Amino acid sequence: MTVKIMSDCLFCKIVAGAIPNYTVYEDDNVLAFLDIHPCSQGHTVVIPKKHFREIGEMDADSWQKLAAGLQASVNTVQKVLQPDAMNIGINDRPVAGQAVAHAHWHIIPRWEGDGGGSMHSIIRSREKIDVPRLAGLFQSF
Repeated sequence: MTVKIMSDCLFCKIVAGAIPNYTVYEDDNVLAFLDIHPCSQGHTVVIPKKHFREIGEMDADSWQKLAAGLQASVNTVQKVLQPDAMNIGINDRPVAGQAVAHAHWHIIPRWEGDGGGSMHSIIRSREKIDVPRLAGLFQSF
């Protein structure tokens, strides 16, 4: 398989072996490794080996392969660490907190009483959101 590598991308350098990592899972299309600035024990980053800046650039085949690798990575983290739960999330583009311009997912193992929150704790709008109005926008799209 030919993998598109960007020479200035940190994660592409990890895929190419130029930067070492602590591998959790790997297949032909996906690499999962321990985050070097972990939010919890076992915090794992899952990346497609092919370079995509953000998730909207991924084609359907790449999504399917990534999903299989993400599931395998989750299963590996669960078997090895046996956390009570996990948050699995994406920071897509800089405003959402994406620090490396290579699409990636975070697996954050969670334990009872760890003090963390749900995805709803990431941000709360300061304004009242009119959900029915928003639904209408999607229906007309």
